[in-house]
Amino acid sequence: MATLTLDQKLAILSDAAKYDASCASSGGQRRDSRDGKGIGSTTGSGICHAYAPDGRCISLLKILMTNFCIYDCAYCVNRVSSNVTRARFTPEEVVTLTLEFYRRNYVEGLFLSSGIIRTPDDTMADMVRIARMLREDHGFRGYIHLKTIPDASPDLLDEAGRYADRLSINVELPTDAAVKSYAPEKSPARIRKAMADVRLRKEEAGDKTHTGRRAPKFAPAGQSTQMIVGADGATDATILQSSTRLYASYGLKRVYYSAFSPIPDASAALPLISPPLVREHRLYQADWLMRFYGFDVGEITSARPDGNLDLTIDPKLAWALANRHAFPVDVNRAERETLLRVPGLGTKTVKRILAARRHRTLRYDDLVRMGANLKNARPFLTTLDWRPRNLDTADLKARFAPPPEQLSLF
Repeated sequence: MATLTLDQKLAILSDAAKYDASCASSGGQRRDSRDGKGIGSTTGSGICHAYAPDGRCISLLKILMTNFCIYDCAYCVNRVSSNVTRARFTPEEVVTLTLEFYRRNYVEGLFLSSGIIRTPDDTMADMVRIARMLREDHGFRGYIHLKTIPDASPDLLDEAGRYADRLSINVELPTDAAVKSYAPEKSPARIRKAMADVRLRKEEAGDKTHTGRRAPKFAPAGQSTQMIVGADGATDATILQSSTRLYASYGLKRVYYSAFSPIPDASAALPLISPPLVREHRLYQADWLMRFYGFDVGEITSARPDGNLDLTIDPKLAWALANRHAFPVDVNRAERETLLRVPGLGTKTVKRILAARRHRTLRYDDLVRMGANLKNARPFLTTLDWRPRNLDTADLKARFAPPPEQLSLF
């Protein structure tokens, strides 16, 4: 095989990393200046965009260390039986790329994943070596996210947590049966044990010792996971139930949902087309409702009998339309938990409402100034000078549904 240049490796391994969903892409269209016209590029450079809890957009160098892999997971384009162009970075090359991108102010950190080469321990050792060289040899203080390997030894996972800001271990699919069917070389039990070890180690790092000192930091940005949506027959209810257990059991910061992408020479058991991307979007919205708005899975998925989310409207609005008896809500009297269930009212708006009504009775214009999405909220609330007309559910859903779209014939 011909020796690849660093630029060629970057093109291959940054493209291969796009299936890791633990940071959001920029959504930019495919534009670049490699044809000699203009300057700049939105793709092909390995740069992705993630978002901090405070809303800041953080640019990361997102790459695989290698797309060689000894496993044969049916849904993975990099599986051992896949006919794709292979490449591999050395640890030194990853360090050089990260530092050079950082010095040029292209990125603020590194998102590193990898196929499994030789053994899980060998692969994890190289990833840890990269993080250690960045931190200790070059004094790198940027963000590092490592996609860790559950079959690696606990000592390597422990060392990874000392150098990385965040660790993530993929559960792959929503159910154990699906993992065993599509990725028989992976063990759901071992995946969960690795996640539990990370949680315990992080909790230990937060406790003070008998001398009053705290242990060294361990993955201060926590751990996350990812599951593929649409590869198996799991409903949205099953997916969200799995997420609920993961959040409760392992203290995860995020569960990421990745819509299945059809791959060349795929197993006949896999679907021929990918699920609509809006399904992935609805799952993120539902996830947010569970984490910050007090909803449970049963409420979110009760609007449809098949256990899937309505793709035409967001899950909060779907729940409100299915529970018209709970509305309208008086914003001047309702408790916080009730206000959070009103479509168009976010957590910040509800906080502003509660603070403002201590001093005065709220009017419609007050909600406008507070940033409420009154297009959605208007039929579900009352103020001193506003009361919605009685509209049945069918009329309301038609109002909120997206307009019909003419499909192309060609």
